[in-house]
Amino acid sequence: MSLPIAPIHQIQQIPLIERVTPNAAPSEPGAFQAILNQSVQAVEQTRTTANTSIDRFLSGEGEELHRVAMMTQQAELTFDLFMQVRNKVVSAYQEVMRMQV
Repeated sequence: MSLPIAPIHQIQQIPLIERVTPNAAPSEPGAFQAILNQSVQAVEQTRTTANTSIDRFLSGEGEELHRVAMMTQQAELTFDLFMQVRNKVVSAYQEVMRMQV
Protein backbone atom coordinates (compact mmCIF):
# COMPACT_ATOMS: atom_id res chain seq x y z
CA MET A 1 0.00 0.00 0.00
CA SER A 2 1.52 3.30 -1.06
CA LEU A 3 1.22 6.49 0.88
CA PRO A 4 -0.32 9.46 -0.89
CA ILE A 5 2.13 12.16 -1.88
CA ALA A 6 1.31 15.56 -0.48
CA PRO A 7 1.01 18.19 -3.23
CA ILE A 8 3.57 20.96 -3.39
CA HIS A 9 2.04 24.21 -2.21
CA GLN A 10 1.98 27.06 -4.63
CA ILE A 11 5.25 28.93 -4.59
CA GLN A 12 4.77 32.47 -3.44
CA GLN A 13 6.27 35.11 -5.64
CA ILE A 14 9.56 36.38 -4.29
CA PRO A 15 9.32 40.13 -3.89
CA LEU A 16 11.74 42.11 -5.97
CA ILE A 17 14.25 44.25 -4.18
CA GLU A 18 12.65 47.64 -4.14
CA ARG A 19 14.53 50.86 -4.37
CA VAL A 20 14.78 52.29 -0.89
CA THR A 21 13.61 55.87 -0.60
CA PRO A 22 14.16 57.81 2.59
CA ASN A 23 11.39 59.55 4.46
CA ALA A 24 13.54 62.67 4.59
CA ALA A 25 14.13 64.97 1.63
CA PRO A 26 17.60 64.62 0.08
CA SER A 27 18.59 68.11 1.19
CA GLU A 28 17.88 67.38 4.85
CA PRO A 29 20.72 66.30 7.11
CA GLY A 30 20.73 62.56 7.71
CA ALA A 31 19.03 61.58 4.43
CA PHE A 32 21.94 59.32 3.46
CA GLN A 33 21.90 57.78 6.92
CA ALA A 34 18.16 57.07 6.56
CA ILE A 35 18.73 55.32 3.23
CA LEU A 36 21.57 53.30 4.69
CA ASN A 37 19.54 52.29 7.75
CA GLN A 38 16.57 51.20 5.62
CA SER A 39 18.85 49.18 3.35
CA VAL A 40 20.53 47.40 6.25
CA GLN A 41 17.12 46.63 7.78
CA ALA A 42 15.88 45.16 4.47
CA VAL A 43 18.96 42.92 4.18
CA GLU A 44 18.59 41.85 7.81
CA GLN A 45 14.90 41.07 7.29
CA THR A 46 15.64 38.70 4.40
CA ARG A 47 18.30 36.97 6.51
CA THR A 48 15.90 36.60 9.42
CA THR A 49 13.19 35.22 7.14
CA ALA A 50 15.63 32.67 5.68
CA ASN A 51 16.78 31.60 9.15
CA THR A 52 13.19 31.19 10.30
CA SER A 53 12.45 29.09 7.23
CA ILE A 54 15.49 26.89 7.93
CA ASP A 55 14.51 26.47 11.59
CA ARG A 56 10.96 25.48 10.62
CA PHE A 57 12.27 22.93 8.12
CA LEU A 58 14.73 21.40 10.57
CA SER A 59 12.12 21.15 13.33
CA GLY A 60 9.67 19.42 10.98
CA GLU A 61 7.01 22.13 11.02
CA GLY A 62 6.01 21.50 7.42
CA GLU A 63 8.35 23.90 5.67
CA GLU A 64 9.14 22.63 2.19
CA LEU A 65 12.72 22.17 1.06
CA HIS A 66 12.33 24.19 -2.15
CA ARG A 67 10.98 27.15 -0.17
CA VAL A 68 13.92 26.94 2.25
CA ALA A 69 16.34 26.90 -0.68
CA MET A 70 14.65 29.90 -2.33
CA MET A 71 14.56 31.94 0.87
CA THR A 72 18.23 31.17 1.54
CA GLN A 73 19.19 32.11 -2.02
CA GLN A 74 17.17 35.32 -1.80
CA ALA A 75 18.96 36.30 1.43
CA GLU A 76 22.33 35.57 -0.14
CA LEU A 77 21.55 37.56 -3.29
CA THR A 78 20.21 40.48 -1.27
CA PHE A 79 23.38 40.58 0.81
CA ASP A 80 25.58 40.33 -2.30
CA LEU A 81 23.69 43.20 -3.95
CA PHE A 82 24.02 45.30 -0.80
CA MET A 83 27.77 44.64 -0.68
CA GLN A 84 28.20 45.63 -4.33
CA VAL A 85 26.34 48.90 -3.76
CA ARG A 86 28.47 49.54 -0.67
CA ASN A 87 31.63 48.91 -2.69
CA LYS A 88 30.49 51.41 -5.34
CA VAL A 89 29.70 54.04 -2.70
CA VAL A 90 33.10 53.58 -1.03
CA SER A 91 34.82 53.76 -4.42
CA ALA A 92 32.97 56.97 -5.31
CA TYR A 93 33.86 58.49 -1.92
CA GLN A 94 37.52 57.62 -2.40
CA GLU A 95 37.47 59.14 -5.87
CA VAL A 96 35.98 62.38 -4.54
CA MET A 97 38.60 62.50 -1.77
CA ARG A 98 41.40 62.19 -4.37
CA MET A 99 40.13 65.23 -6.28
CA GLN A 100 42.15 68.38 -5.95
CA VAL A 101 40.23 71.51 -5.16
